[in-house]
Amino acid sequence: MLSKRRQTILAAVVEIYLREGRPVPSRMLAERDEPGWSPSSIRSELAALEDEGLLTHPHTSAGRIPTDAGYRFYVEQLLSRDSRTVAATDPASEVHAKREVYEAIRETTEALARFNDLVALVTAPPIETATVHRVEVLRLRPRVVTVVVIASNGEVTKRVFTFPEEVDPGLVSWAGSYLNERLTGIGVGARMLAGRLADPDLGRAEREFVAEIESTFTDLGSTAQERLYVDGTDRLLESVSDEMVGAAGIVGALERRMDLLETLRTALERDSVYAWIGEENPAPELRSVSVVGANYGLGYRNLGAVGVIGPVRMDYPKAIASVQSAADDLSRFFETVYEG
Repeated sequence: MLSKRRQTILAAVVEIYLREGRPVPSRMLAERDEPGWSPSSIRSELAALEDEGLLTHPHTSAGRIPTDAGYRFYVEQLLSRDSRTVAATDPASEVHAKREVYEAIRETTEALARFNDLVALVTAPPIETATVHRVEVLRLRPRVVTVVVIASNGEVTKRVFTFPEEVDPGLVSWAGSYLNERLTGIGVGARMLAGRLADPDLGRAEREFVAEIESTFTDLGSTAQERLYVDGTDRLLESVSDEMVGAAGIVGALERRMDLLETLRTALERDSVYAWIGEENPAPELRSVSVVGANYGLGYRNLGAVGVIGPVRMDYPKAIASVQSAADDLSRFFETVYEG
């Protein structure tokens, strides 16, 4: 365990390096108004931190820069306290509740990228986590009926059916009311969904009509794909430097969205903000950068993830605070969507 002074010196090196972008010399630390920080004691502490693998230096006469392990220690200290007070602005405040789900997620992604000047990622909840929110049954033409199912996560499924004979408008109106009564609130992937369609008290005409459109509900969600929203890739390319020699690989990873989804999904069991720094990243293409992420969802389950990707030398306090804020905002939004 590092001493309090050693932790303070390490944090000072990281923060100066994040701000200045060049190795931090001992004299810069000696200028800080800290008791007991003489030039000789600072040099001794820097050497000790380097021995512990938390700092390194480009060449003999240069100052120190953080290693991935140094960033990790610094980030752990940030994560151990409520870092949401660090950010002066809530990037997700631009997102208004009650908007369509995907519009809210898209706006969150754009705001997070703009606020941090980094690549932002947000995964939308998979369809199987949703419930049936509303069913619409409409007669388009005398023999043509469309069935629209709106899930609680905003996913819309539409099927069109052509009948051999003209369909009674009263039957269509009845079907809309019946299906909403029987299916609203039932999980999209629940086995009971098909069973809820049957009722032994139905007349022949009603039973046959429901059987004809049943595939709308039994196939619900089978072709839906989990979505990943990305914004700020141009910012990544503009910030390419010696620290970002793997930018081409990162862009490739962003193009393979399903791989990124799988990477983010591995952290869905986490309850707080997490960070993967450099070589810690599960995806090899991301091992030249850092990822800061957080999960959002309901009190009893996580639905998706919010995150930013940027250089290892990123503004971690700002990234952690804004990612947590965005995740909290989406959690509140989905509480109204799924349970409101």
